[in-house]
Amino acid sequence: MAALSAPRTSTARGIALAAAMIGATLVILWAMGRVPICTCGSVKLWFGPAASDETSQHFSDWYTLSHVIHGFLFYAAAYAFFRHWSFGSRLAAATLVESTWEILENTSFIINRYREQTVSLDYFGDSILNSFSDILAMLLGFLLASRLPVWASIAICLFFELLAAVMIRDNLTLNIIMLLWPMEFIKNWQMGV
Repeated sequence: MAALSAPRTSTARGIALAAAMIGATLVILWAMGRVPICTCGSVKLWFGPAASDETSQHFSDWYTLSHVIHGFLFYAAAYAFFRHWSFGSRLAAATLVESTWEILENTSFIINRYREQTVSLDYFGDSILNSFSDILAMLLGFLLASRLPVWASIAICLFFELLAAVMIRDNLTLNIIMLLWPMEFIKNWQMGV
């Protein structure tokens, strides 16, 4: 029982477990019929327009900031609730949560929910490349949170949320609200109405 409550996975083993989970996630996404790269036929390091069918198809976009914030939040949660776990165990757990979200996010249920309740009318799921980069972005946030003071982590999260809100009228907070409790006034603001 003690092994379940306090995993002591080394950092190297945690990284190996995270890599295996990422690989498994990519295989699952492939089996689900997700496209490897943008159907436009190109791979862009950055894609800026938010209201496009190429959003979430390239390596990074404005929503990548949300995944970095996931990493900060997962680190904070793991530190608060599983402080006795090793860093490797917490890293593997964060990767499991993010990988699970990437699979769930690309189900018909969530894709249709985004299309019906948010301004993401052209959203048809992530490319496998984008899901891969989203997981890497979460890992970046997790690693930054493990090294930065708490105030710096909070400042980065707030900056990313404000930047995305200004640039594309969307961010992690609004995304969660609109996915779970859609509000017409937020949708109108996002659409510029």
